[in-house]
Amino acid sequence: MKLFEKNGKNYLFPFILVTSLFALWGFANDITNPMVAAFKNILLISNFESSLVQFAFYGGYCFMAIPAALFIRRFNYKNGILVGLALYSVGCLLFIPAGNAMAFWAFLIAYFVMTCGLAFLETTSNPYILSLGPDENATRRLNFAQAFNPIGSLTGMLIAKEFILSKLNPATEAERRAMSQDALALIQQQDLNTVSGPYLMLGLVVLVFFVVFMISRLPKIVSEDAGVCSVGQTVGNLLKNRRYVWSVVAQTFYVGVQIMIWTFIIQYAEHELGMPKATAQGYNMVAMASFVTSRFICTFLLKYFRPSELLTCLAAAGGLLVLGLIFLPNTQYVEGQYFGAYWGLYCLVAVSVCMSLMFPTIYGIALKGMGDEAKLASAGLILAIGGGCIMPPVQGWLIDVADFGWISSVRFSFILPLICFAVIALYSRYISRINGK
Repeated sequence: MKLFEKNGKNYLFPFILVTSLFALWGFANDITNPMVAAFKNILLISNFESSLVQFAFYGGYCFMAIPAALFIRRFNYKNGILVGLALYSVGCLLFIPAGNAMAFWAFLIAYFVMTCGLAFLETTSNPYILSLGPDENATRRLNFAQAFNPIGSLTGMLIAKEFILSKLNPATEAERRAMSQDALALIQQQDLNTVSGPYLMLGLVVLVFFVVFMISRLPKIVSEDAGVCSVGQTVGNLLKNRRYVWSVVAQTFYVGVQIMIWTFIIQYAEHELGMPKATAQGYNMVAMASFVTSRFICTFLLKYFRPSELLTCLAAAGGLLVLGLIFLPNTQYVEGQYFGAYWGLYCLVAVSVCMSLMFPTIYGIALKGMGDEAKLASAGLILAIGGGCIMPPVQGWLIDVADFGWISSVRFSFILPLICFAVIALYSRYISRINGK
C-alpha cells in the first residue's frame, strides 16, 4: 500500500502497532471525562473543584510534552513509547491507594502521572505516524491513525457508563448532605472503590502493551540518525514559522472545545432535562459514535478537498450547533419518560461530528515538511493539549456562578466552546490564504 511505503520499505506493521496506542489513550481520555460529574456527587464538591480532574489530567500533557520531545531527540521513538506506557500504567495503579485514602488530591496526582505517560505517547506517536510513508500522504495517514482514537474513547465511555456511573450509589447530593458522617463515609468509600476498579484493570492492560512494544522491532526513520540542529536553533526556527505558531494556538482552542463538550454533556443533560448520569452518558456515547463515523468520512474527503477547506466548514458548523444548544428549547425527562423534543441536547451531540477532523488535521498542517524538527515541534502541539487543562475549570466556574435569570448557567457556560470554534475558523481561513495544506 503506497500510503505506508517509503524509500522501498513497507511500514504497515509498525503503523498498525503504533496506531493501537491511539485507541489506548482515547480510552483514558473518555473514561475520565464522566468522572468530573462523578467526583462532584461522591465528594460533595463544586463544579469548579470537580473539574480539577481535567486540570490534573491535561496538566500532565503540559508538564511532560517538552521533556518527552527532548527524550526522543536524544534516544528514539521506541524508547519514548516505552517510557510513556510505563508512566501510564503507574498512574492507573495509583488509583488503588488514592481510593483507599479517600483523598481527592491523591486521585489528581494519579491522573497527572498517567497523563505524563500519555504526553510521551502522543509526542512520540503522532510524528512517527507522519514519517511512516510518503510525505504527501502524511496528513491522510495521521487522520487514518487518529480514526482509531475514538474507538478507544467509545470503549472508555461504555466502561464508565456500565461499570462506574451505573454502579454508584444513587443518593443525590442533597440526600448525601443529610446523612451522618459515618453513613456518608461508607457510601463514599464504596463509590471511590467503584471508580478505582476499572483504572486498575487499565493499568494491567497497559503493562501488557509495554511488554509487546519492548519485544517488537520498530524501524528507525532516516531522520532519527541524521545530524540535527541544536534545541535552541530548532526552537528559534519554530517560533519564526507562522504556520506552526498559529497551529499551536488553534490546537489549544480545539482541545479545549473537545474536552468541554465531552465533559459537560452530562451536566447539560442533568440540569436542562433532569436526566440521570448513566442515561446522559449514553448520549455521550452517541456523540462519540458520531465522531468516529465522521472521522472516517472526513479522512476519505481529504482525497478531494484541502484540509483547511474542510476545517473551515466544520468549525463554522460547530459554532452554529453550539448556538443551538445554548438557545434551542429542551423538554423534561421525568420518571424515566421523555416528553417532547430536546433540540439543545441534539445539537450538543452533533457538535462531535464537526470536531472529528480537527486535531489530526491541525497537527498535520503544523508539521508538514519539518523533517527532524517535527520531534520538538510535536511537543508544542502536545503542550497545546493544555487547553483541556484550563478551559474546563473555567466552564465549571461559570456553571457555579453565572446566574442571569433569562438563561441557565449551564447553557451560558457553552459560550466558551463557541469562542473556540471561532478561533479555529479564523485559523483555517489563514491557512487557506497562505496555501497551507
